[in-house]
Amino acid sequence: MSEVQRTTVMLAAFEGWNDAGQSATDVIRHLVATYESTEVRHIRCDGFYDYQVARPITCSIQGRRRILWPQTTFYDIAVSPALHILAQIAPEPNYRWREYCHQSLHIAEEFEVDRIITMGAMFADCPHTRPLPVDVSDNGCQCRMDREYNGPVGIPTILDAMACEEGYDTTTMWVSIPQYLGCDECPQATLRLLDHLSMALGVSLHTGDLAQRAEQWCCRAATLMQCNDELAGYVHKLESEYDDETRLHDAEAMDAPQAEQLVREAEEFLKDCGGASLQ
Repeated sequence: MSEVQRTTVMLAAFEGWNDAGQSATDVIRHLVATYESTEVRHIRCDGFYDYQVARPITCSIQGRRRILWPQTTFYDIAVSPALHILAQIAPEPNYRWREYCHQSLHIAEEFEVDRIITMGAMFADCPHTRPLPVDVSDNGCQCRMDREYNGPVGIPTILDAMACEEGYDTTTMWVSIPQYLGCDECPQATLRLLDHLSMALGVSLHTGDLAQRAEQWCCRAATLMQCNDELAGYVHKLESEYDDETRLHDAEAMDAPQAEQLVREAEEFLKDCGGASLQ
């Protein structure tokens, strides 16, 4: 039997500023829990973290008190014999981002990664009653969100840019979460990212109980609206803006032949109406 040729894709998500509702890092936690996974590499925390920001935690493990330091963990996730994911999860580093990204890319090279996907989540003015927006860009090309945004960036953006410079095929995915729902976990956003990751990889990733948890999240949001008339009015306003933007985006995505065809059909319809009115 011939050996199955394996593709390895690196998937990176970082806790903190880039991870509203833990939505991006929860994708990796979900994959680790769902598929056969093995810890394969770490990046030592020393020199990368401000421990007053990313504090060590104390816990009891098998009856012994332990100190757990912030660290970067890489998992080998076996989606299939032909597809493995090298998943990187960590708190966003505070210092020496260039060196940190160089170490990350060195590990990607070690595992013969073919493609690097970074994920993030942010709070935004969007309604929970519509599909949560996901902006995707490939190989450093600006997605719609990138073109409209000017300001500070997080480590996913830096890692993506440095990976592009190293010649990797790259994809970035950012999901937006309604800011009025606070900082709780958002399984709906995690599910949206997982769906887009499935499309990017060309496989159907198992969703487990994410769909059920996402439905429960939507129900809690609906209950919150029912108890707050001011919030309900704000959400209805966001719904109207969302629908208008969706129609505009669909129109912009329409290619020229389709647009010309619609114009011709409209002109013929108006002519027919004009002729009928003269009879």
